[in-house]
Amino acid sequence: MNRFLSAATATWFGLGLMPKASGTFGSLGALPLVWLLVYAGYGVGALFLAAAILFFAGVWATHQIISGQKDKDPSKVVIDEVVGQILSFALVWPELDTVAGWKFYLAGFVLFRFFDICKMGPVKFFDRRVHNAWGVMLDDVFAGIIAALCLYAGRGIL
Repeated sequence: MNRFLSAATATWFGLGLMPKASGTFGSLGALPLVWLLVYAGYGVGALFLAAAILFFAGVWATHQIISGQKDKDPSKVVIDEVVGQILSFALVWPELDTVAGWKFYLAGFVLFRFFDICKMGPVKFFDRRVHNAWGVMLDDVFAGIIAALCLYAGRGIL
């Protein structure tokens, strides 16, 4: 049961098993959860709570997946993308529930993927230096934070 639960969590219910662009599919898989939390009116607190719960669940699940493996950041683990993508919307959550909300979803998705792929600053540090479940999760947390700051700064042009 633990193996099934850790695999379902780490792969975000199988999205990480996509043969190509699993991180992109993991990020896309976060969008319905963000939409549901915003649409239900739960606001920023719910986004942070969801990110925190999924972060710690992700550390546990990722640890289960990578224990005893040579690859300490397998592409099938996408729970880190889910957490980072959720965080990327935390500063603009009111705009997500507007007519122009789709622009924020699109921009937040693109910004998060950009910072996750380019690996600058703290994203690069955790990706290259911390070779355990914490490092897998934290590089995407910082990519999400940087994307959130950029999205917030650019909200006037969307």
